[in-house]
Amino acid sequence: MADNARAKRLADLIREVVAEKLHRGVKDPRLGTRVTITDTRVTGDLREATVFYTVYGDDEERAQAAKGLESAKGVLRSAVGQAAGVKFTPSLTFVADALPDTAKTIDDALARAKAKDEQVRQASAGAAYAGEADPYRKPGEDEDADTE
Repeated sequence: MADNARAKRLADLIREVVAEKLHRGVKDPRLGTRVTITDTRVTGDLREATVFYTVYGDDEERAQAAKGLESAKGVLRSAVGQAAGVKFTPSLTFVADALPDTAKTIDDALARAKAKDEQVRQASAGAAYAGEADPYRKPGEDEDADTE
Protein backbone atom coordinates (compact mmCIF):
# COMPACT_ATOMS: atom_id res chain seq x y z
CA MET A 1 0.00 0.00 0.00
CA ALA A 2 1.32 3.41 -0.99
CA ASP A 3 1.68 6.28 1.42
CA ASN A 4 -0.84 9.11 1.45
CA ALA A 5 1.63 11.66 0.09
CA ARG A 6 2.24 9.59 -3.02
CA ALA A 7 -1.50 9.10 -3.56
CA LYS A 8 -2.02 12.85 -3.17
CA ARG A 9 0.72 13.66 -5.69
CA LEU A 10 -0.74 11.16 -8.16
CA ALA A 11 -4.23 12.60 -7.65
CA ASP A 12 -2.94 16.12 -8.36
CA LEU A 13 -1.15 14.89 -11.48
CA ILE A 14 -4.26 13.09 -12.71
CA ARG A 15 -6.36 16.23 -12.19
CA GLU A 16 -3.92 18.35 -14.18
CA VAL A 17 -3.46 15.83 -17.00
CA VAL A 18 -7.19 15.17 -17.40
CA ALA A 19 -8.03 18.88 -17.35
CA GLU A 20 -5.33 19.68 -19.91
CA LYS A 21 -6.33 16.77 -22.15
CA LEU A 22 -9.99 17.76 -22.02
CA HIS A 23 -9.07 21.34 -22.85
CA ARG A 24 -6.70 20.61 -25.74
CA GLY A 25 -6.69 16.96 -26.73
CA VAL A 26 -10.25 15.64 -26.77
CA LYS A 27 -12.29 16.91 -29.70
CA ASP A 28 -15.66 15.67 -28.47
CA PRO A 29 -18.26 18.42 -28.93
CA ARG A 30 -20.19 17.12 -25.91
CA LEU A 31 -17.36 18.20 -23.63
CA GLY A 32 -16.22 21.55 -24.97
CA THR A 33 -15.16 24.14 -22.42
CA ARG A 34 -18.14 23.61 -20.13
CA VAL A 35 -16.51 20.76 -18.16
CA THR A 36 -14.34 21.70 -15.19
CA ILE A 37 -12.33 19.17 -13.18
CA THR A 38 -12.80 20.08 -9.51
CA ASP A 39 -11.08 17.29 -7.57
CA THR A 40 -9.41 13.91 -7.91
CA ARG A 41 -9.04 11.16 -5.35
CA VAL A 42 -6.90 8.05 -5.62
CA THR A 43 -7.30 4.90 -3.54
CA GLY A 44 -4.48 3.87 -1.21
CA ASP A 45 -3.28 1.11 -3.56
CA LEU A 46 -3.14 3.59 -6.51
CA ARG A 47 -5.39 1.35 -8.62
CA GLU A 48 -8.50 3.51 -8.92
CA ALA A 49 -8.97 7.23 -9.34
CA THR A 50 -12.20 9.16 -8.95
CA VAL A 51 -12.35 12.39 -10.94
CA PHE A 52 -14.96 14.92 -9.85
CA TYR A 53 -16.22 17.38 -12.45
CA THR A 54 -18.80 20.10 -12.90
CA VAL A 55 -20.66 21.14 -16.01
CA TYR A 56 -22.01 24.64 -16.49
CA GLY A 57 -25.36 24.24 -18.13
CA ASP A 58 -28.68 22.50 -17.81
CA ASP A 59 -29.42 18.83 -17.09
CA GLU A 60 -29.22 17.84 -20.76
CA GLU A 61 -25.72 19.31 -21.09
CA ARG A 62 -24.67 17.48 -17.90
CA ALA A 63 -25.94 14.18 -19.30
CA GLN A 64 -24.14 14.77 -22.61
CA ALA A 65 -20.92 15.64 -20.78
CA ALA A 66 -21.17 12.44 -18.73
CA LYS A 67 -21.51 10.41 -21.93
CA GLY A 68 -18.60 12.29 -23.48
CA LEU A 69 -16.36 11.63 -20.47
CA GLU A 70 -17.24 7.93 -20.51
CA SER A 71 -16.37 7.70 -24.20
CA ALA A 72 -13.07 9.56 -23.69
CA LYS A 73 -12.09 7.51 -20.64
CA GLY A 74 -9.55 5.38 -22.54
CA VAL A 75 -7.80 8.35 -24.12
CA LEU A 76 -7.65 10.14 -20.78
CA ARG A 77 -6.29 7.05 -18.99
CA SER A 78 -3.59 6.69 -21.65
CA ALA A 79 -2.57 10.31 -21.16
CA VAL A 80 -2.43 9.78 -17.39
CA GLY A 81 -0.29 6.66 -17.87
CA GLN A 82 2.19 8.50 -20.08
CA ALA A 83 2.47 11.42 -17.67
CA ALA A 84 2.57 9.45 -14.43
CA GLY A 85 5.13 6.80 -15.30
CA VAL A 86 3.72 4.37 -12.72
CA LYS A 87 3.70 0.60 -13.08
CA PHE A 88 -0.09 0.43 -13.14
CA THR A 89 -2.20 3.26 -14.53
CA PRO A 90 -5.22 3.81 -12.31
CA SER A 91 -8.67 3.25 -13.75
CA LEU A 92 -10.66 6.46 -13.99
CA THR A 93 -14.18 6.95 -12.69
CA PHE A 94 -15.96 10.22 -13.41
CA VAL A 95 -18.41 11.56 -10.83
CA ALA A 96 -20.45 14.73 -11.17
CA ASP A 97 -19.50 17.02 -8.29
CA ALA A 98 -22.40 17.97 -6.02
CA LEU A 99 -20.65 21.08 -4.73
CA PRO A 100 -22.33 23.60 -7.09
CA ASP A 101 -25.78 22.20 -6.28
CA THR A 102 -25.02 22.33 -2.57
CA ALA A 103 -23.77 25.90 -2.88
CA LYS A 104 -26.93 26.87 -4.78
CA THR A 105 -29.07 25.31 -2.03
CA ILE A 106 -27.20 27.27 0.63
CA ASP A 107 -27.49 30.50 -1.38
CA ASP A 108 -31.25 29.95 -1.75
CA ALA A 109 -31.61 29.33 2.00
CA LEU A 110 -29.66 32.51 2.78
CA ALA A 111 -31.83 34.50 0.36
CA ARG A 112 -35.00 33.17 2.03
CA ALA A 113 -33.61 34.06 5.48
CA LYS A 114 -32.75 37.57 4.28
CA ALA A 115 -36.29 38.02 2.92
CA LYS A 116 -37.80 36.84 6.22
CA ASP A 117 -35.53 39.23 8.15
CA GLU A 118 -36.70 42.09 5.95
CA GLN A 119 -40.34 41.15 6.59
CA VAL A 120 -39.72 41.16 10.35
CA ARG A 121 -37.90 44.50 10.11
CA GLN A 122 -40.81 46.07 8.19
CA ALA A 123 -43.39 44.67 10.62
CA SER A 124 -41.53 46.01 13.63
CA ALA A 125 -40.80 49.44 12.16
CA GLY A 126 -43.65 51.30 13.92
CA ALA A 127 -44.17 48.91 16.81
CA ALA A 128 -43.96 49.92 20.46
CA TYR A 129 -43.02 47.84 23.48
CA ALA A 130 -45.87 46.01 25.23
CA GLY A 131 -44.98 47.24 28.72
CA GLU A 132 -43.76 50.45 30.24
CA ALA A 133 -40.60 52.17 29.18
CA ASP A 134 -38.84 50.81 32.27
CA PRO A 135 -40.42 47.43 33.12
CA TYR A 136 -38.21 46.71 36.16
CA ARG A 137 -39.36 47.29 39.74
CA LYS A 138 -37.47 49.68 41.91
CA PRO A 139 -36.93 49.03 45.63
CA GLY A 140 -39.11 51.93 46.79
CA GLU A 141 -41.99 51.25 44.41
CA ASP A 142 -42.66 47.73 45.65
CA GLU A 143 -43.48 48.91 49.20
CA ASP A 144 -45.74 51.70 47.95
CA ALA A 145 -47.82 49.31 45.85
CA ASP A 146 -48.34 46.92 48.80
CA THR A 147 -49.58 49.65 51.21
CA GLU A 148 -52.28 50.93 48.94
